Amino acid sequence: MGLPAISTNQWTDHEYLQAARDVLTQEQTALQHLIQHLPLAFADAVRTILECQGAVLVSGIGKAGWIGQKISASLASTGTLSHFVHPSEAVHGDFGRIGDRDLMLILSNSGNTPEVNQLLPTLRRRGIPIIALTATDDSELARAAQIVLAYGKHPEACHLNLAPSTSTTLMLALGDALCLVTARRRQWTAYDFSQHHPGGALGLKLSSVEEIMRPLSQCRIAAQELTVREVFVRLSSAGRRTGAVLLVDSAGKLSGLFTDSDLAKLLEQQRDGSLDRPISEVMTRRPFQTTVGTKTTQAVQLLARHNISELPVVNPNGEPQGMVDITDVLKLLPPDFAATPIDKPSLTSQPITLRIHHDEA
Repeated sequence: MGLPAISTNQWTDHEYLQAARDVLTQEQTALQHLIQHLPLAFADAVRTILECQGAVLVSGIGKAGWIGQKISASLASTGTLSHFVHPSEAVHGDFGRIGDRDLMLILSNSGNTPEVNQLLPTLRRRGIPIIALTATDDSELARAAQIVLAYGKHPEACHLNLAPSTSTTLMLALGDALCLVTARRRQWTAYDFSQHHPGGALGLKLSSVEEIMRPLSQCRIAAQELTVREVFVRLSSAGRRTGAVLLVDSAGKLSGLFTDSDLAKLLEQQRDGSLDRPISEVMTRRPFQTTVGTKTTQAVQLLARHNISELPVVNPNGEPQGMVDITDVLKLLPPDFAATPIDKPSLTSQPITLRIHHDEA
């Protein structure tokens, strides 16, 4: 049975917007009250999570369960081992997922939800500590918990005061605060964060060039004294080759770069004699390069700003360590990343948009 049709002509645009403002204002008011009356037990909750030698297991049902899943995911991504346990599944076997060193974070607005509170006798018997995220400290859940984070009773933003809205907003906000303060107290760094977010634009932003570059074993590298012909006849590399040859001097330091496009230009210009001359005579000296430890976004900016496709990576002594190839970078990008500005004030005052370029002329 479908929903009854509603005439869309009964409300003006202003009335729709005002109704939305009413919802947001009511939730904002509740959040402001929480800011001013943050539970003193919050500090104990953070300490307990930090001291936990197992996992923080989060549980809740209905809308509170969905909020709980988000909080668990945030804990896990910021350095705290965490999983979500559905209360109904727990009493049908998933209690086996809970270890004696674990901690339970249970969400329930009323604190008297039957499906949630059926967990309490087993948790009490096993001595598993409980942090309750709930409206008040006067409920079955609150009485069973060692720590109660009570955010207060507030009317729901729903016009019927029924659909969870204000309560779930408070749960989410207080859960975020719990996650982020814990991460801050752990001294969680951007590098730590990157290890938990290796994929997509975020992973690319936080990674270093050595994580995405082609290692020397997959690069073409040659002495600058060799002729162009010798370099291209003798060199081979496993897999798909890079579009450039790394050239080194007698000390093993990067001295130049010679690309496939450079070779094509020699042939187009009928400079066949150069093929049997030292490659150092036609290579690009002092090519753009970066060092190990450089953030991938900085390397991508360098590729984009100078219209190049290959970027040598060297160690502090100037010795080649690998090569960043633009085609490898593009494989790591999500579909919508090509139009995303990559802003790094230390490199440029203007954001640069990643584009695909051919080798620099």
